[in-house]
Amino acid sequence: MFLYRISLLVLIFTISTLSCDSQKAFPKSSATAPKHDQWDDLLKKYVSKSGIVNYKGFIKDSSELNEYLKLLSENAPDRKKWSDEEQIAYWINAYNAFTVQLIIRHYPLKSIQEIGGKIPFVNSTWDVKFINIGGTVMDLNNVEHGILRKEFKEPRIHYAVNCASVSCPILRNEAYTAAKLNSQLDDQGKLFFNDSSRNKINSSKEAALSKIMDWYGGDFKKGGKTIIDHVNKYSKTKLDKKAKISYLTYNWNLNE
Repeated sequence: MFLYRISLLVLIFTISTLSCDSQKAFPKSSATAPKHDQWDDLLKKYVSKSGIVNYKGFIKDSSELNEYLKLLSENAPDRKKWSDEEQIAYWINAYNAFTVQLIIRHYPLKSIQEIGGKIPFVNSTWDVKFINIGGTVMDLNNVEHGILRKEFKEPRIHYAVNCASVSCPILRNEAYTAAKLNSQLDDQGKLFFNDSSRNKINSSKEAALSKIMDWYGGDFKKGGKTIIDHVNKYSKTKLDKKAKISYLTYNWNLNE
């Protein structure tokens, strides 16, 4: 229990300090956003419509993946010149593509959690510094919490970033783009909440939701909204305002 409390305190402290990791001017940035065609091609080849990932296929095409990641590294966002949609699409694609790279570097494995240590925000998989963006070395936590969540206040990113695990929202088998971002994020929300393996919403009276809705509950409550308000935007089965909410155990097994 003592170690749990220490880990929790570290988690809270680090989330607060990650707010300082928000997008800064990168040593090398690009005035225009890169295209994500290479990533789109790879996703269509090696990810099914239901989000099952063929990591062996990605290994076979690792040179293509590395070329795309090099493109991202050499074209860091210029926040003054890129639209929010261009930046969000860039960072979601970066998170997902670098996660795939991390997995195939350590493949075969049963879970992404095997890569790092056990203390969140200290030495976990998401704290591995392997992402080079415009000359700045980052980790997955920096991308998700320090940039996407901090900069853009867009709760739907939780349905788009993929942690290579069974309980994650599916890895979409197309790249995110600025032009389609809004419809893509809404579609991810519909897929997520109407998938009974990730959210069990069988009646209006109660639901067992993804642990994501518990971990990041505050992201969905802005503007006086509730978790139930957010769920009802996407779920075919609508929840009553006083519905009983519980949370499912997260399955960290690899999404293959």
